[in-house]
Amino acid sequence: MQPDEIAEILARPLSQELLARDLTRLAYVAKDGTPRNVPIGFTWNGSEIVMCTAPNAPKLHALRHNPMVALTIDTEVHPPKILLLRGRAELDLVEGIPEEYLQANGTYEMTPEQRVEWEAEIRSLYDSMVRIVVTPTWAKLIDFETTLPSAVEELVRRRAERRRA
Repeated sequence: MQPDEIAEILARPLSQELLARDLTRLAYVAKDGTPRNVPIGFTWNGSEIVMCTAPNAPKLHALRHNPMVALTIDTEVHPPKILLLRGRAELDLVEGIPEEYLQANGTYEMTPEQRVEWEAEIRSLYDSMVRIVVTPTWAKLIDFETTLPSAVEELVRRRAERRRA
C-alpha cells in the first residue's frame, strides 16, 4: 500500500476518532510460531502508534524475532467501526516512564487524587519501559456503511453482477 493511500485513510474523521481511543489489540507471532493478540494501551502521534510495556514482557522477545504486527482499533457498538493497521514494530528502551504511557492511560476515569496515586505507583514500579512504535504500512477502515470487509465487498459485487445478468 502506498504512503499516500495510508495517509488518506488515516485522515478520515472516523479513523481520527478511532485513533483517539486508548486501547488497541496488538497481534504478533510468538517465538513458538503461534499467534498472539493482546490488548494494549496506545497513543497516536500523527504518524505512529506508540505502545509501552515492561522490559520483561514476553511479547518483546517475539517482536525482536519477528517485528511484523497487526493492530485493531474498534468500537463496541453495532455495526462496529474498525480500523485495521499493519506495520513493523520498532523497540525503544526508555529510562523511567515514557510520556506516551502516561498519555495513553490519561483517558481512564480517575479523580485527580487517584491519578496522583496511580502515577506514583507506576513510577515506583518501573525503572524503564519499552516503547513499541509502529508506523502503519497498510490500513483499512471498515464502517459497514461506506466500507466493508474485502470478502463482503466481493460478495456484494458478485450479487450486483448476477442481478445485471
